[in-house]
Amino acid sequence: MERLIENAMYASRWLLAPIYFGLSLAVLALAMKFFQEAYHLLPHVFEKTEAELILVLLSMIDMALVGGLLVMVMISGYENFVSQLDIEEGKEKLDWLGKMDSGSLKMKVAASIVAISSIHLLRMFMNAEHIANDKLLWYVVIHMVFVVSAFAMGYLDKLTKHGP
Repeated sequence: MERLIENAMYASRWLLAPIYFGLSLAVLALAMKFFQEAYHLLPHVFEKTEAELILVLLSMIDMALVGGLLVMVMISGYENFVSQLDIEEGKEKLDWLGKMDSGSLKMKVAASIVAISSIHLLRMFMNAEHIANDKLLWYVVIHMVFVVSAFAMGYLDKLTKHGP
């Protein structure tokens, strides 16, 4: 009975596979939104002010960072929790493939969230005249929570891997 339960629990990791595949659909949706933004921007690029153009470009950079985060979580999560990817010899292989454990994935996700939050905060500051001061303060506070959390996770990771 114990063996049956253990085998069923181990096999249940495959329930994550559709979730990771679903993230690839999210990357597709993000790419569609990115190119929709580019399609709307290009015909009007000379009509936009520098600040407006920078805001649109920051939004596109934000989408690129989120897309990279999705790919990283999708592939690393699949490799860590479901099954190793079998990439044929001679095919292009990502440098970090097979090297990212769940701890380093967590750190990369935290760093990506801080980068995304930084870009969002920069967008808010670029548009500061239209945003109430108390809202700007909350954006800064939330961003700092992300920064401190990422730093704390990194410090704890260092402590657990190397000791004090």
